[in-house]
Amino acid sequence: MNDNILVVDDSEINRELLSDILQEDYEILTAEHGQEAVEKLAALEDRISIVLLDLQMPKLDGFGVLAAMREHGWLERIPVLIITGEQSTVVESECFKLGVSDFIHKPFEPSLVRMRVKNIVDLFTYKKSLEDKVATQTKTLREQYNLLEEQAARLKETNIRIIDILGMVVEFRNLESGEHINRVKGFTEILAKQFMVDFPEYGLNDHTIEMIVSSSSLHDVGKIAIPDNILLKPGRLTNEEFECMKSHTTKGCDVLNNIDGIWEDEYRQYAYDICRHHHERFDGRGYPDGLKGDDIPISAQLVSLADVYDALVSERCYKKAFPKDEAARMIIGGECGIFSPKILESFSKVTKDFEALADNNKNKQAQ
Repeated sequence: MNDNILVVDDSEINRELLSDILQEDYEILTAEHGQEAVEKLAALEDRISIVLLDLQMPKLDGFGVLAAMREHGWLERIPVLIITGEQSTVVESECFKLGVSDFIHKPFEPSLVRMRVKNIVDLFTYKKSLEDKVATQTKTLREQYNLLEEQAARLKETNIRIIDILGMVVEFRNLESGEHINRVKGFTEILAKQFMVDFPEYGLNDHTIEMIVSSSSLHDVGKIAIPDNILLKPGRLTNEEFECMKSHTTKGCDVLNNIDGIWEDEYRQYAYDICRHHHERFDGRGYPDGLKGDDIPISAQLVSLADVYDALVSERCYKKAFPKDEAARMIIGGECGIFSPKILESFSKVTKDFEALADNNKNKQAQ
């Protein structure tokens, strides 16, 4: 074996006896007092498998050696076997508290010394091998976790790019849609954060709100499939034209369904729900599916109110902008379709924030 044992004893006879007993299986290092032992441990700690330590020694006694080993963290890696003539249980108890592995009392039996040393060295060797395996596995798991985090970040970035690109497509198709998209995102975020506080049972959190706000950019993506003569018509739509316009909800979902394999399922689901259901109403009188109550995804309900508010306070080619306080009154009063009472409760708390955001966007456009 290549294990090194450090024998620390002020008695030369004891050092020689222990060396004779153990030298067949181990390389023996010796120290005649505690200070020398600490110096050798500092120089050779990685090569020492066990310390056989006397307690009563000049310069630095065994307790001083144990204290130094604990201070340097050596006791975690190097076992200590006390070789002593001390019979006091108080002393033994104190040594065990300091971290020694076992005791052998003088005069010692050679066979007992060999067995105790072998058992302790084998135990620590096995313990170290397990720790090394755990450290290796931990490192591997950490590397894999970091890789997954990097992949998740890249996937999230890809999802955002997809959404931004599709939003730009809508912007080019409908000259007002670009600013409309940004405003709806802002209104949705304000409303969602208040709703999260008011109604925690819906399970909203910072992550889901981020997903909803980002996906809200795609609520009108289906308008890219609406003919120009209907999408850009300055006047009121005919019944037939309105039915065509309403189809932007389902056509948008067709667009999203064709984007396969390049964005995260959670993003896609939020975008799909918002795109299809942002014109549903709480009383079941919306479209395209006539969903009622909380059968409408909460993401779509939040974006729906934000979309309606922006439509009211924004000037369009076919109408003037409503005053912001009147727009809020119309929504709360049910003049723009019926919304969830819970969402209206949260909306009533943030109308001033909606007004501030609308004013800020208006000022930016004027610059």
